[in-house]
Amino acid sequence: MTAPRPSDDSHGAHGGVEEDDLEIRLAAGNDLAGVLSVGHRTWLATYEPIAGPEYVAMGLAKWWTPDVATTSIRQGRTLVAIEAGEVVGVATFGMQDGAFALWKLYVLPGHHGHGIGSRLMNAVVDRALELGHDRIVLSHIEGNRQAARFYAAHGFTETHRESGGSGLPVSVWMERRLTPPTTLDGTPVNGPS
Repeated sequence: MTAPRPSDDSHGAHGGVEEDDLEIRLAAGNDLAGVLSVGHRTWLATYEPIAGPEYVAMGLAKWWTPDVATTSIRQGRTLVAIEAGEVVGVATFGMQDGAFALWKLYVLPGHHGHGIGSRLMNAVVDRALELGHDRIVLSHIEGNRQAARFYAAHGFTETHRESGGSGLPVSVWMERRLTPPTTLDGTPVNGPS
């Protein structure tokens, strides 16, 4: 899961992180503080300008608590990007109405532009394929143009919008269809031999 894809710009030739300096793996219990740190540091920077401090406080209290993060880690649904021993990125996934859902994908602001988000996304796609899913769904809030661009660049298209209600932002739902890897003759890699 840690090897970059050919189109990934995460290695030194493009000014990013050297392949050997970044590890993408399932989170372990000792990653809890780092996972929570990424959430708290990115949510303030990302959402306060878009949705205000009340939304940030609500989201941190609902989705970035030790209990929530511990449950996700224990269930094997959290990936971390580790650089120099520090958690610099997080992705979590699960199920939504029978579809594989990407719930969170955050990279510390000082680490943007180095391919870390792309490497996390590739690892999420790999996990979805390993588990036999043919699509990934996700949502981001309306007005988060950076997320919209990132997900579109990674093959996601908008499917619908959902009102947040009670003054909460509108959620923009997106989907990406997945194609299982194949051999040169077109046989699925995990298919019959």
